Amino acid sequence: MPKGPKGQKRPADVVSNAIKVARIATGEDDDTPPVTGKDPNAAALGKKGGAARAKALTPKKRSEIAKKAAAKRWSQST
Repeated sequence: MPKGPKGQKRPADVVSNAIKVARIATGEDDDTPPVTGKDPNAAALGKKGGAARAKALTPKKRSEIAKKAAAKRWSQST
């Protein structure tokens, strides 16, 4: 099933999709994205935490972490 710009489910057939879009435009149908179950405040704190960790690490330690991650990525066969 095709998805909208924010992951919404849309009808696959052209006529049904046109009707769905018209209903959304006129306000007859709701097109809000589904709730993901994640707390937006927790997600915002998580983004800050990654930046704080990167700032706290020394360049040598960051390099070691990056080399270990690259080795792990390249060792897996797909």
